[in-house]
Amino acid sequence: MERQAKRISAWGQNVYVKVPVTNTKRISSVELVKRLARSGVKLNVTALLTLDQVREVASALADGPPACISVFAGRVADTGRDPLPLMATAMDVIRDHDNIELIWASPRELLNIFQADSIGCHIITATNDILRKLSLIGKDLAEYSLDTVKMFHDDACNAKYHL
Repeated sequence: MERQAKRISAWGQNVYVKVPVTNTKRISSVELVKRLARSGVKLNVTALLTLDQVREVASALADGPPACISVFAGRVADTGRDPLPLMATAMDVIRDHDNIELIWASPRELLNIFQADSIGCHIITATNDILRKLSLIGKDLAEYSLDTVKMFHDDACNAKYHL
């Protein structure tokens, strides 16, 4: 990873090299992150899901070149945990590190954009499915309810099932 990261970083000043928080053998990448940051490589450390990982990576990136910490909040939510407290604490962890930005990765719903904004998260990734829902912001809920009932009705008619 180190050799590849240095090669990729040479592609341009605006390149951030994506490095996973661990390798596939469960070996932490924190020491690698520290060496790369010290050598001036801009990093996007990815696949973080715990606050311990955020703290370790933030420490490794501290006072280095611009970097991102990518916390997969959507995957946290997939486990039945609310990602908002974790992400808010992650923002607190990096608050004093001007070189580090937090990414809210793998959001699952439009609400996550508002949650990320509410804690001052720097970046949120968004799929096309989420972006298509932007037109729903502020939609009248009674009207949305009617739209939903109409959708159910259309689905039933299209099924051509009769009782």
